Amino acid sequence: MYIWKHFKTITKHKILVMQYCFRIGLYRQGLCHDLSKYSWTEFRVGCRYYQGNRSPNNAEREALGMSTSWLHHKGRNKHHYEYWIDYGGDCKTIITGMRMPRRYVAEMIMDRISACRTYAGDSYTDQAPWQYYLKGRDRLWFVHKETKKQMEFLLRMLAKKGEDYTLHYIKYRFLKGE
Repeated sequence: MYIWKHFKTITKHKILVMQYCFRIGLYRQGLCHDLSKYSWTEFRVGCRYYQGNRSPNNAEREALGMSTSWLHHKGRNKHHYEYWIDYGGDCKTIITGMRMPRRYVAEMIMDRISACRTYAGDSYTDQAPWQYYLKGRDRLWFVHKETKKQMEFLLRMLAKKGEDYTLHYIKYRFLKGE
């Protein structure tokens, strides 16, 4: 069990997301980001499967075939596109992604930057979140097309134009609905 190391990792990540959210004007979301990671359901899994260089949820998934921590987490945190999965409006349609409000898309981008920074350390570059996204892009058939378009636009912008430009754009254009 890696109680202290896991606590330090999730707290470092949470503080980074909070700082990024504050920079784009999402103060409440910054303060409340990922509080469920400190719940017993998620925290014990993180301690047990801690590795330091990737999410413990992936290790739990490899060991058990599923991640109880992730199932708990995604259902409580609106900045994950998995939170927004539902049946279509006619209740006959197969499950599909609902459009995410822009403030949660923005928080998701801050989460991706922070997760990459946390796990990559000094080797982090502004291309890392986009590269990570590309690894799983083909499996995102269920994400609402507008949400996916927004995510890709912002992650590409980060990779090409850098953090300062992208955060400024998110705060002054994206979150204003432009």
